[in-house]
Amino acid sequence: MNREIEIKRPYRHFKGKLYYVHDILIDSETREKIVSYQCLYEPYGMFARSLEMFLEEIDPNREDNITKQKYRFELYKG
Repeated sequence: MNREIEIKRPYRHFKGKLYYVHDILIDSETREKIVSYQCLYEPYGMFARSLEMFLEEIDPNREDNITKQKYRFELYKG
């Protein structure tokens, strides 16, 4: 995996909504890297997802891939 997360930046999910990446955390038991991120829409919930899953490629032809992105989350430059 050669993509890197830029913390303190917005990302767009392939379903179109925006999220703010707060930080990269380390699971104390498994040492797995975890992304901490927050919705940029109400109710502004906080989430955590493995770095591997955050960066994974998705099928651009998925019916719910309204942005036609290559990756689950992509840096938002809008």
